[in-house]
Amino acid sequence: MEIEFDVKMKAGILYDYMMHHTFSSFTGIFGAVVGALMVIIFFSNRQILFLAAGVIILIYQPWSLFLRSRQQMLNNPAFKKPLHYKLTEEGIEVSQEDTTESQKWEDMYKAVSTGSSIVVYTSRINACIFPKKDLGENKYKVIEMISTHMPAKRVKIKG
Repeated sequence: MEIEFDVKMKAGILYDYMMHHTFSSFTGIFGAVVGALMVIIFFSNRQILFLAAGVIILIYQPWSLFLRSRQQMLNNPAFKKPLHYKLTEEGIEVSQEDTTESQKWEDMYKAVSTGSSIVVYTSRINACIFPKKDLGENKYKVIEMISTHMPAKRVKIKG
């Protein structure tokens, strides 16, 4: 079985991926907890410094990710044109114009879903991002293909 589809990357999709990637890591969670604790401390002792620090910590990371996603969209030539993906029994093949790259299923790091995408990590920091709206009717076939070819403990996809 083969599944083929095109993906046109958009800043919102990239931001969704970056938010998930950041806030599913220790440092992202730790930062959010510290920011929330500072806001809670403010309510118990009314020192404005805690409120200011907490709000800055809670807002900084999402805002910087928002700006980075916009910047990457502007600066990365690969995002200017659609990417063509082909999922096969062997792995994932991505092509754009005259360039084609492929990676075997056994070399994939993990697969997750975000609010708007299915993400297959090819390493700890690199990933193939499949926006659910670009998948259309292929969405469940893609999930099945990933789930069939990757170990269950590495797949955390919600339909």
